[in-house]
Amino acid sequence: MDKKYCKVEISDQTDPLELEIMSGNLGPDVIDISNLYQENSLFTYDPGFVSTASCQSNITFIDGDKGLLLYRGYPVEELAKSSSFIEVAYLLLYGELPN
Repeated sequence: MDKKYCKVEISDQTDPLELEIMSGNLGPDVIDISNLYQENSLFTYDPGFVSTASCQSNITFIDGDKGLLLYRGYPVEELAKSSSFIEVAYLLLYGELPN
């Protein structure tokens, strides 16, 4: 698959920044700004960490606006009702519920 990019123009810089757009497992695409400071001496400002992903994860997905919390694709409410602590620990470690 071809990589996707977005261009950001900054008024006091001649060349626009080209930032990679990455697809998540769930949820919206994200813009990779990991080299923004190193290459351009810029930080981003996102009060409350509202639209910032802190890491890439196959374990946890959170959408606070929708009240959604998934562990390995399972809603936490389902795991709390139907699985033991040991089963959930197994799921988190190995990616699937035990047989």
